[in-house]
Amino acid sequence: MTGAPHKPFSFDTVFDDVGDVAYAPPRQKRSYTPEEVEEIRAEARAEGERSAMAQAEQALADALDRVAQSARLGLGALAEVAHAHRAATAQLSLAAARKIADSALELYPEAPVTAALEALAREVEASPRLVVKVAADSRERVQEALDRMAQSLGHPGRVEARAEPDMVGAAFILDWGDGRAAFDPADAAARIQDALDQALAAEGLHAEPLISLEETPHG
Repeated sequence: MTGAPHKPFSFDTVFDDVGDVAYAPPRQKRSYTPEEVEEIRAEARAEGERSAMAQAEQALADALDRVAQSARLGLGALAEVAHAHRAATAQLSLAAARKIADSALELYPEAPVTAALEALAREVEASPRLVVKVAADSRERVQEALDRMAQSLGHPGRVEARAEPDMVGAAFILDWGDGRAAFDPADAAARIQDALDQALAAEGLHAEPLISLEETPHG
């Protein structure tokens, strides 16, 4: 036989031995004054604002963290782009410098050998004869320049420019018996290119970054 479900026993007012009230359950307030109602509303509104502000602050912190993570992930690609830009800029500058140098050497093929002779003046001053091998098409012009240079330096010996079939442009080989000096524009350009390539390879992706990203603090 199934009976009605039992209700939990609850104590109402409890009296002691002398009839005084020992316990009375709290009475629910069923009416409020306008001032109390307004105070309750203000508290609820403040609590709602605090809750909304906390949620907004947490959402902002999460968004900033995602932005920082995305930026850190992008730094690798940025470093690669920056390195490629530096390399391309360096190569372009080198190409422009080589064009300028080639044009200058074409206009003044005697310039490198006269500069070498001036720098080596003390080395060659005791040599009775200097032989300079140069390109055939620039021999006469180089010879005139060497004669003027020898006269200005007070060199008593003979400086002879000889045409060398395998030489081109402003290349030369200066031989004074006890020593030798040489210049090859193509070889010089290759050495400069190699030095630039080694410098870029050594730099790699470890150059100064374009931007600095610090950890985003969370409040």
